[in-house]
Amino acid sequence: MNYFVYILRDSSNKLYIGQTNNLPTRLHLHTLKSQKSAKFVKDGGDFKLEYQESYSARLLAMKREKQLKGWSRAKKESLISNNLAELKRLSKKNRD
Repeated sequence: MNYFVYILRDSSNKLYIGQTNNLPTRLHLHTLKSQKSAKFVKDGGDFKLEYQESYSARLLAMKREKQLKGWSRAKKESLISNNLAELKRLSKKNRD
């Protein structure tokens, strides 16, 4: 079974990071703004899937979700845009 870490962007440009074992179903629940939707989605406007990663184990996905949630906005945007040089620069900057 695959587990996914994903990033959503809402209409006000806010980012949400989550993880699930069924990304299409999770996105559908978010769209319906069901009780199982994240508060971010229920309270916000429209959203779109900006980024996703796949993992073979839930623990790995959970660790990655936690890591991404700790990142700066700039690092998240670099990941979303696949700007690996900028992501590397920002990561190095944080270690100095």
